[in-house]
Amino acid sequence: MDAAMTSTTDTACPNCGGPVAASDRFCEACGTELRPAAAAPATPALDTDTEPTVEITAASTPDIEYVGPCASCGGTVGADGYCETCGTKAAKPRDHFAEQPAPWVAGVCDRGLRHSRNEDAMALGADAEPGSRALLVVCDGVSSSLDSDVASLAAARAAVEVLAAGHAQGLGTESSRAGAIAARLRAAADAASDAVLDSTSPDSPNPASCTFVAAVLEQGLLVAGNVGDSRAYWFPDAGEPVALTTDDSWAAELIASGVTREEAESGPHAHAITRWLGKDAPDHTPRTTTLEVAGPGWLLVCSDGLWNYCSEAAPLADLVRQTAAEHADEPKATASALVDWANAQGGQDNITVALARL
Repeated sequence: MDAAMTSTTDTACPNCGGPVAASDRFCEACGTELRPAAAAPATPALDTDTEPTVEITAASTPDIEYVGPCASCGGTVGADGYCETCGTKAAKPRDHFAEQPAPWVAGVCDRGLRHSRNEDAMALGADAEPGSRALLVVCDGVSSSLDSDVASLAAARAAVEVLAAGHAQGLGTESSRAGAIAARLRAAADAASDAVLDSTSPDSPNPASCTFVAAVLEQGLLVAGNVGDSRAYWFPDAGEPVALTTDDSWAAELIASGVTREEAESGPHAHAITRWLGKDAPDHTPRTTTLEVAGPGWLLVCSDGLWNYCSEAAPLADLVRQTAAEHADEPKATASALVDWANAQGGQDNITVALARL
């Protein structure tokens, strides 16, 4: 960090001596209310957080839930983000949020246990009638790039807005309808890419970037496409599970060359992606797959925070089905339980699980 940017915004708690920021109202170590001397200066200070995070607020996004109540005492978290009872700083809404546009479609996005911020994002859409129309988009910010949490959320929202713009009709045949949906999915990827670029400073030394995966279900026709290593799966109740996407990654190339999946996905470059969305991206056109859905099942779209621990379609399908059975096939509860499961395996990465129950 440049010396000119190391603003003296940090001070010490008058009670315990722990470090506090000038903007903090309470000490995170002991909960003491800070004296006026520790208040923010009249001139806004530079944010010295090396991982700036876009804030999600109830006012701007009423469909995204807050984390709460207070994790320490169960008290009410105030508008300033601190518990009104014990003063503990609450988790940021961006760290963990859920969406459920219809009873049969839901998703949960979580920071995990090891990352200091949540760079995953999702955006969902659905019609009310079960099995009719669902739109699931997941973007995973690249940790080594700047503002990837901002970019991934902007990308997911921009993509689902394009996907929701209209129903694809084609020329009346299934093939033309599939082609029309695939074209709309590519347009959604274009919009997501533009959103990432809009989130990137023109002179950024490490421009924001993220992966992209989207699945569109319309009246029995399922189209999925991806850029990077976030994935989509179809798990029919009766029949073989299907991986709808192929990763754009070094590991996927090793697997294609004959290396075992276990060896490729546990190697030193297992999560090196070969395509992404961003200013320096070589190509952001998603490869698409089309599938006619003939019966009930689960559509899963997820980031590598989930599939890291269960990569192949068959065992992942077993996990989803078992988890769903334990939660009465309710998508939101099932997605939340799958996030908890991934955290129980180590929570090494951010985790996003989006589900549609057909």
